[in-house]
Amino acid sequence: MKNVLFLCTGNSARSILAEAFLNSIARGRFRGFSAGSRPASKVNPFALELLAKSGISSAGLRSKSWDEFAKPGAPEMHFVFTVCDSAAAELCPIWPGRPVTAHWGVADPAAVQGSDEEKREAFLDAFTRLSARIRHFIETART
Repeated sequence: MKNVLFLCTGNSARSILAEAFLNSIARGRFRGFSAGSRPASKVNPFALELLAKSGISSAGLRSKSWDEFAKPGAPEMHFVFTVCDSAAAELCPIWPGRPVTAHWGVADPAAVQGSDEEKREAFLDAFTRLSARIRHFIETART
């Protein structure tokens, strides 16, 4: 099984959605994780709502620092994807094992101002973009 880490600044929305989606479809080939450079205090409720409506488990999801994955004893990452532009521009920790890295920029749905429906639409758009990329990644990755 290959480990995949999704990074974002707050680790409350996009990276959480990516982690949960990958784990829901990976069929034992991949295990998803997520983290942030400046983690929020909690997972965004719109992300949790979307996962529940999509039938994807949110058990164990929490906003956490990427430092957890750079410590001794942390799972070795095989792939690391940044999903927001600010995290991609930050100096990341050195990941043991030299994983494959890439940037998948997706607009931050948590930054959307407006009605709850507009926020839900932004979360669905981010989830749709991430899930398409994750499906393509799974189809094309060599494990």
